[in-house]
Amino acid sequence: MVALGQDTLSNLPERIGRPSYDRSRVSPGIAHLSVGNFHRAHQAVYLDQCLSLPDQEGWGILGVGIVDSPAERAKAEALQAQAGLYTLSVFPPSGQPTSSVIGSIVEYLFAPADPAAAVARLSDPAIRIVSMTITEGGYNIDDKTGAFWLDAPDIVHDLANPDRPKSVFGFITMALAKRRAAGTKPFTVLSCDNLQHNGEVAKAAVLAFARAHDPDLADWIEAQVAFPACMVDRITPAVLPADIRRLNEMTGVEDRAPIFAEDFIQWVVEDRFCNGRPALEKVGVQFTHDVKGYEQIKLRMLNASHIMLSYPGQVGGYTFVHEAMADARVLTLLRTFLNQDVIPLLTAPPDMPLDRYRDIVLERFANPAINDQLARLTSDSGSKIPVFLSETIRTCLDGNRDHRRLAVMLAGFARYLGGIDDRGQRFDPIEPNLGPSDRALALDPDPTAPLRISTLLPLKLEQHPGFVASFVGYRRMIDERGLLATIETVVD
Repeated sequence: MVALGQDTLSNLPERIGRPSYDRSRVSPGIAHLSVGNFHRAHQAVYLDQCLSLPDQEGWGILGVGIVDSPAERAKAEALQAQAGLYTLSVFPPSGQPTSSVIGSIVEYLFAPADPAAAVARLSDPAIRIVSMTITEGGYNIDDKTGAFWLDAPDIVHDLANPDRPKSVFGFITMALAKRRAAGTKPFTVLSCDNLQHNGEVAKAAVLAFARAHDPDLADWIEAQVAFPACMVDRITPAVLPADIRRLNEMTGVEDRAPIFAEDFIQWVVEDRFCNGRPALEKVGVQFTHDVKGYEQIKLRMLNASHIMLSYPGQVGGYTFVHEAMADARVLTLLRTFLNQDVIPLLTAPPDMPLDRYRDIVLERFANPAINDQLARLTSDSGSKIPVFLSETIRTCLDGNRDHRRLAVMLAGFARYLGGIDDRGQRFDPIEPNLGPSDRALALDPDPTAPLRISTLLPLKLEQHPGFVASFVGYRRMIDERGLLATIETVVD
């Protein structure tokens, strides 16, 4: 097995793809904050292809680790040791997987080890785009009020210690402050998270932090910095130690940070940049002046379906998404949900027919080679439900439409928060953005209590007596019969 590194690329097995460009000529033009598996399977892949084109060598990636944790430190050490290289294995629904080395990350910094150095690199005029994947719940914005939480611990720290930031907002703002002082053009801030209007959300968060630090700087950022929206899509599972061994045995490459993904990939970007951009349209990225139509379809069909299947899957005792999809009850639930509750409420762009997109989504979920974990889908549900399902819920309730599948989904969410599956086995719900009072509501004897969880309050569900009655009824049915049996009652 060949250890992965810049000096060993020519020694890799012939079946493994590798960069076709000279990495020694590539320099970072994009800094990406929080280099997770999704970024490495998505944006970094598009940039890897783009670097093979003429005159694109200035658009390499500077990866910046943000979170100080053992896992993030280990990833930083691995990528630094491998010169930013890693293998990506792509698994289609049928046929053989393919593997290649991705070379677009040409520099990697672990910001917690030296925050000042990270700010200095972001201040470099060569960095013309700062992108980020910090999760749906990472924007530090109150779902109820839309206000930025200035009292969050990392924000308090950054405002008091601007030269040693911890948060992405501190790093972005302080780098822009240095660029403004030096007369350097600002960079574009590009959110790549699964958020509706992610460009607007990123702009609101950065401006709120900047205004608390320096109002004049905030005015300059608002006038000079672009915050384009984008829609991203690729299923990228978590990589467990067993996956590392499996992937390395398959590739014949000793890689400390391998990843794998499905073969589907899509990126739709609002074409609004303040300091140039790479020629990504030549490698399949869709540029548009209005991302909203694409965004709505992806969030309300794919991401919402992920939530819809995740609770009956995990509470029903399954571990992987494809296992749940093989259960006819789950598949029928998803198809009914999409056909009756979602597609009639959407208007598609001409190049994205909804029936075809529905079939692609269901085929992707059923891909057995991906081994996507249901626990990944259920994690941080408290943040995901408002993002992916709020518009469907509001439209359904305001229009007096059939609400049964939405009610059973939230009843399943309450059951999931209890941490017990249909077989009586315990598991730990991963909810980093729900506090102790929210968790207590899931266990409250009042059957309506989970509807008052903080992230659900903006939906005003208790103002709809019929929905509340259905929710309570489904909670009772789940307790008596289990969640998988309960979902059978909402697909006629």
